[in-house]
Parts: sequence; structure tokens; C-alpha cells
Amino acid sequence: MKFDLMTSNMTWQVSAELAKQLEDEGFSGMLFTEGAQVPWMMIAAAAMAAPKLTFSTGIAVAFPRSPMISAQLAWEIARNTQGRFRLGLGSQVKGHVVRRYSAMYDKPAPQMRDYLQAVQACIRAFRGDEKLSYEGPYYQMSLLPPQWSPPRHDFEDIKIDISAVGPHMCRVAGELADGIHVHPMHSMPYIQNRLLPALAEGAARANRSTDAVDLIIPVFAVPGDTPEEQASLIELTRIQLAFYGSTPNYAFQFDDLGFTGTTAKLGPLMKAGDFQSMTEIITDEMMEHFAVIGRWDDIADKIIDRYQAIASRVVMYLAGEDIARNPANLGKWGEIARAVTQ
Repeated sequence: MKFDLMTSNMTWQVSAELAKQLEDEGFSGMLFTEGAQVPWMMIAAAAMAAPKLTFSTGIAVAFPRSPMISAQLAWEIARNTQGRFRLGLGSQVKGHVVRRYSAMYDKPAPQMRDYLQAVQACIRAFRGDEKLSYEGPYYQMSLLPPQWSPPRHDFEDIKIDISAVGPHMCRVAGELADGIHVHPMHSMPYIQNRLLPALAEGAARANRSTDAVDLIIPVFAVPGDTPEEQASLIELTRIQLAFYGSTPNYAFQFDDLGFTGTTAKLGPLMKAGDFQSMTEIITDEMMEHFAVIGRWDDIADKIIDRYQAIASRVVMYLAGEDIARNPANLGKWGEIARAVTQ
């Protein structure tokens, strides 16, 4: 099981400095989310500073980009990192795709299925396996003259992952993707009872084993030897769970655990901007399902116990924030990284 750090929105210099520190401390990789910044230049800076880490997008927003552009970016980064790159794609929500990016958004799972196949067709064309000739319901590509095809290299087996929450997208991942980015807001009952069965259904469609699909799982890990030391990360976790949980599509995450009606309570508070009241709805019992909380010397074991049987990579959702606030904690996170990956 690999041990990564999730991050976003930083200068190239900070990205490089952080990457070098994480590599020295035994982390496996860095996962870059696409928020207020695109991830590509931050990855390039980090990769040049840390030649052993694996880098991934978790996720890059797919629909606003042509599949060709996503494929070209993945190809170039794979070449320059000597294969230490995974392209993680996600649909984002309709409001952002349509109103922020001014791009097409239809039915997300069928569109992502088509998008992923189009990216894979581009990669095959870059490799010389076949001419570019892709005709899907959303994307059609048939022109790739030799002078416009990127140079061949030795790292052409590029992993392409997608994010998925609901059954339709999980089936797409099982059928076509190399990995699935599990949502940060997840419980083990969700993974066992919803995600894995849907993943298996998709894999069966393509006569694949689910072992072919890596699970990349962000974790709300909260280490600290006292309640006071854990307090800030617990508060951040409650805020994120309240934010994610206010989305109607995620209501089942609470309902399945017996916390029925939680999303209905969070939604109006979100619209009113009452974030304090939102966090108060996230109880300690909920936190036990959605977070891993422990002392510095035992949280690695808790992460291993929860995820080792299912995760290829665990991604620390809060470690970047904690290290930025408390640089002295970097070494402690390194101890966790080395314990998880040994």
C-alpha cells in the first residue's frame, strides 16, 4: 500500500520544496487536485525536485478539456517523470462544468465512459498501435498527422484513473479504468456494500478482474497525542464532511449508516452560509466512520487495519494542511508513511 499526500494551489517553488521533503520522509507520491489552479505545472516542478515520487491528478477536470489535450498532457508528463505519473480524471459537478468552464455536461457516467475511451484511443495512436479513429456519442477524433503526434518514449503504459461515487460511474471504472479515486467522504460499509459490487459489475462487462483496478483512497487521518493537538484537524474534517454531506447526491452516505436526514439538515444551512451549525451536525459517531483518529504512534496501524486489504494507495487529505501549519510535524507524518509502506 502506497502512502501519498493530497495537495493543490501552490507556487511551483513551494510544490518543488514540498515534494523534496516528502520524498526524504518516505512518502510514496503526491496527488494534485484541480481547484483554483491547474495541476500540470505544479507536478512538473515537483517531479524535477523529487525523482522517486509518483505524481497523480486527483482529479483533473475532464469535460472542459478535449480528450486529445488530456492524453497529450499525460504523455508528456509520463515521459518526463519516467513513468511516475497517473492521470486521474473526474467529471466535476454540472454547475462548475457549465457555468465556470462553459463546457458540455450531459449524463456524467456515459460521457465519462466516452471520454475515457477517447483518451485511451489517443494513447494507442501515440504508441503507434493504431491510427486515430475514434467515434463515440460525445467525442469523435480522426486526424493525427505524424508531425502532430508526440514523440515516442519508454514510458507509454500510462495509468488512467477516474473518480466515482455512484454505481454508474463505479461500473465505468470497473470496465475501463486502471484505477478509481474513491471520494474522501466514504465509510467502509459504503466501499464494501456499494462501491466494490458496482466495480465488479463493470469489470465483468469487460471480462476483467477487479484486481486490475487500483483503489486510490483519500483519508481524513487525524493524528495527535492529546485532544488539543487533534482539535484543528478534527474541525477541518467536520467542515469538509458537512460541505460534502450537504450535496443531495451524497445523502445515502449518511442514510446507510443510520444517520437518516442529515443531508436534509445540512442543505439549508449551507445555503444560509451557517457553517458553524453545519459542523455541529457532524457528530463524533459520524467521525468514527469517516475519519481515522489516533495517536501519532498508533494511527499508522489504524490506517493499515482499515485499508490494507482494499487500497493500492492511501492519500492523506489533511497532512498538507497540517504540515503547512506545523512544519515540525513533517517528521511525524514521515514515520506514518514509512510504517504504512514497509
